[in-house]
Amino acid sequence: MVPGRLVTLRPMEPSDAEALWRWNHDPEVMRWMDDGYAQPLAQVRKRMEERPRNAYGDVLHGIEVQEDGRLIGLVRLRDAEPETGCAELDIYLGEKECWGRGYATDAMRTMCRYGFEKMRLHKISLTVVTENEAAHHVYRKVGFVDEGRLRQVFRRDGRWYDMFTMGLLEGELRN
Repeated sequence: MVPGRLVTLRPMEPSDAEALWRWNHDPEVMRWMDDGYAQPLAQVRKRMEERPRNAYGDVLHGIEVQEDGRLIGLVRLRDAEPETGCAELDIYLGEKECWGRGYATDAMRTMCRYGFEKMRLHKISLTVVTENEAAHHVYRKVGFVDEGRLRQVFRRDGRWYDMFTMGLLEGELRN
């Protein structure tokens, strides 16, 4: 368990499969994410049951609200390499009533702190669709900076979108 101010991060459990399946089938939640192909709930359950435990190269945590212990999303540091000290971050809140309440910002700060302090990372990177202004705002608030723009790499609703690449170096995390 990794406590933040508003949320606690904890390893995902097989019992979280139903929430994950529900979020992944909600068009609003998945609007700016690569949602892949729809999977039946049984397949999501199986994948969660067979998922290897968290390790340096891939740390997946559920985001729980501290007030009531409710699971509202997930955050992940993946593709971490000790040789480079770099990792990629993914995050989303699946419970829409929790959007705009500071939970994503706190989860970002908490996971980045975990990455820098516990994993001894030097840099955390992410990508975000340029039109996803809410997420872009959260990332900048935490300290991420725009490092580049990938042109027309995300397709949604018959249209191509650009993505920002963003990075956060050790020591740049804002409280």
